[in-house]
Amino acid sequence: MRVAIIGYGLSGRFFHAPLIAATDGLEVACVVTSDPSRRAEVAADHPGAEVFASVQELWSAALPELVVVASPNATHVTVALEAIERAIPVVVDKPLAVTADRARELVSRARDAGVLLTVFQNRRWDSDQLTLRRLIAEDALGSIVRFESRFERWRPDLDRAKWRENVAPEQGGGVLLDLGSHLVDQALTLFGPVVQVYAEVASRRGAAADDDVFIALRHSGGTLSHLHASAVTPSVGPRLRVQGTTAGFVVSALDPQEAALRSGARPDTFANWGKPDEYELGRLVAGERSVPVPSEPGDWPRFYALLRDALAGGGPPPVDPVDAVETLRVLDAARESARARSIALL
Repeated sequence: MRVAIIGYGLSGRFFHAPLIAATDGLEVACVVTSDPSRRAEVAADHPGAEVFASVQELWSAALPELVVVASPNATHVTVALEAIERAIPVVVDKPLAVTADRARELVSRARDAGVLLTVFQNRRWDSDQLTLRRLIAEDALGSIVRFESRFERWRPDLDRAKWRENVAPEQGGGVLLDLGSHLVDQALTLFGPVVQVYAEVASRRGAAADDDVFIALRHSGGTLSHLHASAVTPSVGPRLRVQGTTAGFVVSALDPQEAALRSGARPDTFANWGKPDEYELGRLVAGERSVPVPSEPGDWPRFYALLRDALAGGGPPPVDPVDAVETLRVLDAARESARARSIALL
């Protein structure tokens, strides 16, 4: 299946392209980028791929069988709609859109056209998420009272070359849309619908984009999710801390898949893909008792394997785009809560 990747920045080059190339039945057939250095990277990474300077050039050539939209956030809806108009299945990198209304419009258009649309929420398949799901299924934690999840970094100097750090949220910038999309999607996947949202959103470095976010969610089932996304945290907290009525689960380190992909590794050529090192294992804690927990390997490749099977057999996509609309509805409410300094009700 010939796949076109639109955009060859961090997401297109290091996340989508290697996972596609490692999936039986899929090939990186063409890439859209106008940047000369990135065109050279495509030639080195995927010598057989055609390179187009614009989306219009791609549509004028032989149409691909699958389109991956990995361009800046503000372009997601427009480019995805163009693919849908041509009846081409489409993957959109998260966030699906900049607002829930625009995402809802895109999902409706895809449904009316009968075209498969899905969203790259790859961190559903992080090692810590898969391990936590196993522990919940085993009732190892009791009822979950609080879910604390963090993507925190220490980058005090603004990088003017990165659009996410400099453009306003209305144009898709900021960590609320970027890392917040992962955090909220994980919370919704684990604990279901949200009824209340409280958030604090700030730009500590003075750019148009937000860079420091806290979101508190109350799920309809009673669980509280406390979510942190920041580029300006000098003392980074644990990646995950889950408090149950009988035990807690703590994970300190990030899932290893991003670092592996950034280093040039591919799942089909890397032994023990997605498996954390022993010193990075999560721990099951109850008071003074603390024991390491065997980790489920992270499995980002599963996204494209599931997508391939859905396209071949007509099954459901790996991520229902309606889930992405709900994630953006929560993020919209978080922004409104931060603006009004009050709790938003969903």
